[in-house]
Amino acid sequence: MDPASPPAPSTTRIFARVTLPFLAGYFVSYLFRSINAVAGPRIAAEFSLTAADLGLLSAMYFLSFALFQLPLGLLLDRYGPRRINATLLVIAAMGSFGFALSRTPGELVLARALIGIGVSGCLMAAFSAFVLWYPAERIASMNGLAFATGMLGAIATTVPLEIALRALDWREIFQGIAALALAVGLALFFCTPERGSGRQTSLREQLQGYAHIARDPAFWRVGLCVAGSQAATISLFTLWVATWERDVVHYTGAEIARALLAYALAMMAGYLGFGRAADAMARRGRDGLPLLVAGVAASSLCLGFILLGVRAGSLLLWACFFACATAVVLAYALLSRRYPKEMVGRVNTAINVLGFVGMFTGQWLVGLVLDLWPRTPLGYAPEAYTWAFGLLWLAQTAGLAWLWAGRRLFATRQAANPGA
Repeated sequence: MDPASPPAPSTTRIFARVTLPFLAGYFVSYLFRSINAVAGPRIAAEFSLTAADLGLLSAMYFLSFALFQLPLGLLLDRYGPRRINATLLVIAAMGSFGFALSRTPGELVLARALIGIGVSGCLMAAFSAFVLWYPAERIASMNGLAFATGMLGAIATTVPLEIALRALDWREIFQGIAALALAVGLALFFCTPERGSGRQTSLREQLQGYAHIARDPAFWRVGLCVAGSQAATISLFTLWVATWERDVVHYTGAEIARALLAYALAMMAGYLGFGRAADAMARRGRDGLPLLVAGVAASSLCLGFILLGVRAGSLLLWACFFACATAVVLAYALLSRRYPKEMVGRVNTAINVLGFVGMFTGQWLVGLVLDLWPRTPLGYAPEAYTWAFGLLWLAQTAGLAWLWAGRRLFATRQAANPGA
């Protein structure tokens, strides 16, 4: 080691100054992602929104998020995760303040889109930072920790949010989250140290990297599986499972909030468990593909039982559905190992594009299908959910089958690529 070089920072210091700020950013991201499951009906009532309107409003977060992913990948690899994430969180704060001040549905949609752009870098920036600061055999565990932290944000939008809305207006809630997003952005900018990938590339080389990813058949196998699974999982968790429980099993608002809390805890356990299991397999020289496939298959089976009308133990079925579906996030670590560190931002954001297109499509599509049936005094027609959720089950199962059919592509690592 060069005697003039500074000593490597301790693990504790890295966790406090690097890991925690990035985890806090993803916590904020999930607050925005999940809040409409509880606050959505209040917003819909105030603005007289249909199911399709509410689905589009919630899904605009995912659409703007997805549209910014490819530019985000270039920015992360070129300027590093710290500066990019800090800047974007300031934009998220502006969007949240705008949402709180909105007076028309159009203003709500635009503000929601701005929020989506603002938090679009939270998870991918964390992933990029983990690759730069942690050894390869810990990446899946760190990614799982990030997703689990996101679940803390989801938990905050269940029972705590339902209780807060008894005393506060939803607009005040969004103003508070805006302040939190701004605080995290400032912490990242002023407290988190910088670390580069060790190689600077031109814009042309970066774009060539995207072209190389697009030519990788393994990427498309993984990407379509992620899109199908996330279309089902996230569109349900962040909005439609709550209305299903209201309209089909007749839960009260407090019961729905408690159920969402249980699902968030199940997902947190899934993210941590699958991440640790994948890293244990990596240390033995095995990849996490079989684990990913097994988890998503179990999730699809649970949703299938719900579609068949199983109501006894539906809370447990939904919890298992969400927990097992978290296995799909192993796709990020699986693909990251195929590419050099200086491409990790582009690889992760490319896969995220497909995932968030799936989320947007799934969330809006469910609303469109529900509107095909007449409204009931309680909400949406119970029989409509079978058709709407059936489409999500089909997307999840088809994506899984497509990935498994191409499993031989993952037998060897990707060769060195020209876009690195």
